[in-house]
Amino acid sequence: MAKKSELNVRSKNPPEPSLELLKRLTLAPGPSGAEDAVRAIVRESLEGVGEISHDRLGSILCEKKGDSDSPRVVLDAHLDEVGFLVQRITDDGRLGFVALGGWWGHVLLAQRVDVLASGGALVPGVIGSKPPHFLGPAEREKVLEIDNMYIDLGASSRSEVEAMGIRVGDAVVPHADFVCLHGEVLSSKAFDNRAGVGLLCETLLALQDRRHPNTVVGVGAVQEEVGCRGAGTAAELARPDVAVVLEGTPADDLPGFTERQAVLGKGPQIRFSDPTALSNRRLVRLAEETARERGIPVQLAVRKSGGTDAKSIHVHRHGVPTVVIGVPARHIHTHVALIDWRDYVWARDLVLELVLKLNGARVSALVDFG
Repeated sequence: MAKKSELNVRSKNPPEPSLELLKRLTLAPGPSGAEDAVRAIVRESLEGVGEISHDRLGSILCEKKGDSDSPRVVLDAHLDEVGFLVQRITDDGRLGFVALGGWWGHVLLAQRVDVLASGGALVPGVIGSKPPHFLGPAEREKVLEIDNMYIDLGASSRSEVEAMGIRVGDAVVPHADFVCLHGEVLSSKAFDNRAGVGLLCETLLALQDRRHPNTVVGVGAVQEEVGCRGAGTAAELARPDVAVVLEGTPADDLPGFTERQAVLGKGPQIRFSDPTALSNRRLVRLAEETARERGIPVQLAVRKSGGTDAKSIHVHRHGVPTVVIGVPARHIHTHVALIDWRDYVWARDLVLELVLKLNGARVSALVDFG
């Protein structure tokens, strides 16, 4: 891993985000419903920044009061990553599993995983299946279903597995490294959405030295990958007047894409829409204007698929003007996602500057439909 000084970061004011914090967040195990390790890092990072609370699903909130009790500006980032649950333990010591979130069979075989055992240990394993030597020609042409895979712990019996503290229902996460690739590109698991969680923490930390005309509520939401559940329950406590959803958004700078709206190194993405939510148009334009004033490159996106916590937040109570700001990430929902550090820094700067603009008059104007 490259040292922070080796990354050519060009943000001078506010202070540079912490590469070490992003690394810790990314490597922490935290699939849907088992976000404890990630939540602990957020709590530690934001201790003393604001009032910490939790909803009853496990989402964490940090409320930082500014010059006014309102508007209440919610910054949301989901804590969870895609993972698995142990569905069964076979007599010969293998684990059958089900997916938590969206997985594609092609990216799973021969990959390392860690089981979050009920006994408290992190138990390493490998995803396996019937070897290709035993597959017929037709079978080789298909994407293997998860039902036909297993996790191999090196055990040979159910009793050996149970002695490791593993039980049905235990969570499983990808095992990954945090690596600096060419230039300022980083590779690890879970940039969806530890990039967003990092932005959440970094923005609140940067606000410590700044006056802001509102009250900011950071929300680390649980269970986004299985239906944006935590964002809905946390919104009951956060009571947003306006919301910014922070994401690690799928990059499309890949072969076969001609209209690219999420390119690494071209700045954060401002998502106008996806099938689950339409961003508030005025808020999108305010974010664009803010980026332009600060010299921050951005990419505007209209997505044909996917979704974020905006799905739950924008329809909370009588409606919340919401926008999604994301760090483009290649190969999300794998062990080896990629982001560009510059996009991460630019995204933090944009979110910070946008928060500083969201006073009562501006937020009221977002919903003035008279």
